[in-house]
Amino acid sequence: MPSEKHKMLSGQWYNPLDKALSAERLASRKLQHQFNHSTPDDEALRKTLLKQWLPNTGKHFYVEPPFYCDYGYNIRTGSKVFFNFNCVVLDVAPVVIGSNVFFGPAVQIYTVNHPLDALKRRTLLEQALPVTIGNDVWIGGGAVILPGVTIADGSVIAAGSVVTKDVPMGVLAGGNPCKVIKAINAVD
Repeated sequence: MPSEKHKMLSGQWYNPLDKALSAERLASRKLQHQFNHSTPDDEALRKTLLKQWLPNTGKHFYVEPPFYCDYGYNIRTGSKVFFNFNCVVLDVAPVVIGSNVFFGPAVQIYTVNHPLDALKRRTLLEQALPVTIGNDVWIGGGAVILPGVTIADGSVIAAGSVVTKDVPMGVLAGGNPCKVIKAINAVD
């Protein structure tokens, strides 16, 4: 029988209160607390904590505290990725981020979903879908990215947008729900 973690990572309905998953979230919370309460003078400590907490990030990965996530190990990045203050990444499923990606303050990325039916919600089961963000993407402050979304290379998401569907390459998109506004210059 598959573990709850296996179910979680494969997009099946799973029990988030499973002891093993709860222990992993608690370990993440402890590192998160240390990181978020460190001072700018603790740059070496911050780098060490980030490598433990978010082990699958590339070179030149930078986060302004506070930063929040569920597990940490499901966040995978290329190089030169920057998260501004107060970002949230609910990384129940993989969150794959390319290189040269910038997140404004208070960006939220959600991979977790709950049943629409109220009786099924009472079971506390969850389901997760991955989020993918390409290279050379800029996500404006306060944007929310929902489960299962892909944002293609070179696109810009306007501040305050709610991204409910995939965004194609090289566009400016914005609004609630987020829609393509116009094509922008592609990266050479």
